[in-house]
Amino acid sequence: MKISVQALDHLVLTASDIDATAAFYRDALGMEVFDFDVADGTRRTALGFGTQKINLHAAQSPFQPHADRPMPGSADLCFLSETMLADWQAHLATLGVVIESGPVNRSGATGPITSIYLRDPDGNLIEISNRIIG
Repeated sequence: MKISVQALDHLVLTASDIDATAAFYRDALGMEVFDFDVADGTRRTALGFGTQKINLHAAQSPFQPHADRPMPGSADLCFLSETMLADWQAHLATLGVVIESGPVNRSGATGPITSIYLRDPDGNLIEISNRIIG
């Protein structure tokens, strides 16, 4: 039997301030912020977009088990969007979010993309990309 994985269910971001992180991803990137119950009876915060989920762990008390060295600012995430990058640039400018680089052409998981780069409140590198068709 050949074993394989089919999809990413969720990923975890370690945040120094859950509320500030949630507000950034909601306001700047348009993600849904929601709380959910954990099997141990606690509640946690997550970000939703499409069929994806990002769980937020507090740096001061990360949920067990966790990465060997969970720390804010260590992630590098690329998000695909059908919204044109010029529209993203205008939107982010209204929020005072600095674009560090781009638009630049890159290689994505399924083909060529054009990307802009910015940072979240913890300094995680965020890449917003459009697929290049044709």
